[in-house]
Amino acid sequence: MLQKAKQRQQLDRWEASLNSTRQHKGRICVRNDVDLDGPPKDFTYINNYKVGEGIVLTEVAVGCECQDCFKEPLNGCCAGASLHRFAYNDKGQVRLKAGQPVYECNARCRCGPECLNRVVQKGIQYDMSIFKTDDDRGWGVRTMEKIRKNSFVMEYVGEIITSEEAERRGHIYDRQGATYLFDLDYVEDVYTVDAAHHGNISHFVNHSCTPNLQVYNVFINNIDERLPRIAFFATRTIKAGEELTFDYKMQIDPVDAESTRMDSNFGLAGMTGSPKKRVRVECKCGMESCRKYLF
Repeated sequence: MLQKAKQRQQLDRWEASLNSTRQHKGRICVRNDVDLDGPPKDFTYINNYKVGEGIVLTEVAVGCECQDCFKEPLNGCCAGASLHRFAYNDKGQVRLKAGQPVYECNARCRCGPECLNRVVQKGIQYDMSIFKTDDDRGWGVRTMEKIRKNSFVMEYVGEIITSEEAERRGHIYDRQGATYLFDLDYVEDVYTVDAAHHGNISHFVNHSCTPNLQVYNVFINNIDERLPRIAFFATRTIKAGEELTFDYKMQIDPVDAESTRMDSNFGLAGMTGSPKKRVRVECKCGMESCRKYLF
């Protein structure tokens, strides 16, 4: 009982720290009713990409002149980069096919903060819970509110590093048995996001072979297509209390678009198709369509 009380104090302090750091509407709570594990060590909550050494984000130089981007877009608005297709409906739900890029209005646009083409940049809107799973999958994330289909849920945030650095770190993470490397391979495999030590709530989202989150590449203030923002949208209506998941090996039809995937600790980041044999990891998602192995 003393250990449990001490753990609760630690988790309460961590929860307070997370909420004082977050810059988004959605609150975060923390629960562990499974074991005596406390907050993860060596993890810092961040709200935006942490730019690694030698990487420069190119800020967009121009913005749209629209007064109402949704009803009267001028010259295609910022969505013009998506073949003049507005990415969202009037409820903020994405209506582009997975794999098509989303171009939101940026800091240089004349439209205001309530513009319907500003969704991902507003951050997490739903209250969420980081909780310890009872089936040996570590920490997980569940939503505390209902999320409608095609709604934005969260970004995958971490440190932007080069593929070469990701390869080096990947070897280390292999030996540790866990990694959080996400290749930014929308146009070419040059950069990777590492959320191992710096990240947001997406750091704790588990894999599922039948996920309820889908990846989209989003561009806002940075125009470098090699550095998209990775946004998760709901594939279906998600009930309050339901765990959030995405497919670590999510693939988008290459005929329609570039693939987006999650690198694992068993696939070397930046070394697609490496001949090195990897240890197969059993999948524990529990879905009927489970592939049995993560990688």
